Amino acid sequence: MRILIVGGTSFVGRAIAWAALNAGNEVTVINRGQTPSDLPESVTRLVGDRHGDMSALDGLSFDVTVDAIAFRPVDVDVLAAALGDRGGHHIQISSVSAYEDPPKEGATEETATLWNDTTLAPDAEVTGETYGPLKAACERSATEDFGDQLTFVRPTFVIGSHDVTLRFPYWVERLRRGGSIAIPGPRDNALQYIDARDLGEFVVTLAANSTLGAFHAAGPYPPGRFFEVMTTISEQISPSDTRLVEISPRHIKSHHLDTRFPLWSGSNSETALAVDPAKAVAAGLKFRDLSESVEDVIEWWDDREAPSWWLTREQEAMLVRTNV
Repeated sequence: MRILIVGGTSFVGRAIAWAALNAGNEVTVINRGQTPSDLPESVTRLVGDRHGDMSALDGLSFDVTVDAIAFRPVDVDVLAAALGDRGGHHIQISSVSAYEDPPKEGATEETATLWNDTTLAPDAEVTGETYGPLKAACERSATEDFGDQLTFVRPTFVIGSHDVTLRFPYWVERLRRGGSIAIPGPRDNALQYIDARDLGEFVVTLAANSTLGAFHAAGPYPPGRFFEVMTTISEQISPSDTRLVEISPRHIKSHHLDTRFPLWSGSNSETALAVDPAKAVAAGLKFRDLSESVEDVIEWWDDREAPSWWLTREQEAMLVRTNV
């Protein structure tokens, strides 16, 4: 197949590109040309910017287009205008954040409800508050622009190497260091995730089978629990004297440190992190063991420096010392 990947060099897009290559497809990526890439020379690289010039797509046609970086409806519309009817089967990477919080755990693609915020402009700024509603709006725009040859993939947290968000790497590196580790409560908060490689392989499977519809790319199910997942990782990589200390949400927020704990959903468990992936599994989604994702991050991270927004040792020690 001739597959176009919009994005294609960073994290999710990169994983999809490698999965497509490994499956023997002819791969083209289009992006701004600013992100370093480890893709081989066999990949056709186009430079285009949805805020500027997309003429690199003129006259080209594809069997499948995968849009890995649609964050606003205007992004979808610009791509549709540039491709016309030459994009083939359209696969758009969305998110479980496109849902209003389901009333209970176990929501399916049919029972969950997309955000319907019609007050947002098509080119609204992407923030923590607008991200989910804009992802839902992107799906509605894609439905209008691409018709019935359309697939939506809705992942939860994506983990693994090359993670530009550095959310999962925070926990791998912190647990690997050991000592007294602050783990935000409540301990039974739901947590689902998917390795970027599994996401990439699933997208290529959908493309190969021309599978249409919407799919949850989220596991495990029943969902993991935050403290339980951290304990599992700790048992794999932490020194033997490591101690996991549950910190109350109120204590964390009183010190304004809630943004320092990635993957944490806050004081209440989010039902959007407890969706049912059965439909995706039936369509070919497979999950590798969490331990493989952990080892992948360790090998990739090596001795990089921690970003400034990670919890510092001093902040963590204070939380653990004053925790009640």
